[in-house]
Amino acid sequence: MAKKEISSQFKIQAKGGQATPAPPIGPALGAHGVNPGQFVTQFNERTRELNGKVVGCVITVFKDRSFEFEIKAPPAAVLLKDAAGIPKGSGVPNKDKVGKLTVAQLREIVGEKGKELTGLSEDAMVRTLAGTARSMGIDIEGLEEVGM
Repeated sequence: MAKKEISSQFKIQAKGGQATPAPPIGPALGAHGVNPGQFVTQFNERTRELNGKVVGCVITVFKDRSFEFEIKAPPAAVLLKDAAGIPKGSGVPNKDKVGKLTVAQLREIVGEKGKELTGLSEDAMVRTLAGTARSMGIDIEGLEEVGM
């Protein structure tokens, strides 16, 4: 079977199980020749268990206007906010701290998002997430055990 020729590839972020063809998703899909209704139905079906959590999606569109998509794990910032139980990060993260996490919680997030993170070891990925958390105003307890 011959491979289909790729027309375009792009990324979107949407709430799992709650996508609609309304802006911003519909126009982005329409611009690339994807039927928004068909995409939204398939996307919501595949992301039902992530109901309400923002997830990334890489959409590949072929010359015959068919498409396929790959669901990515939620962004690290979303996972960190959920783990810390905060609505948003700090506007002044070096002064105003908005939450606390432990290294054990970071390891759980690495387990969920690990294959999409860069890093040669689990400790390196934990340090990457700790940096993201720090830039959001979240304190991490126990960083000494991972070399920070």
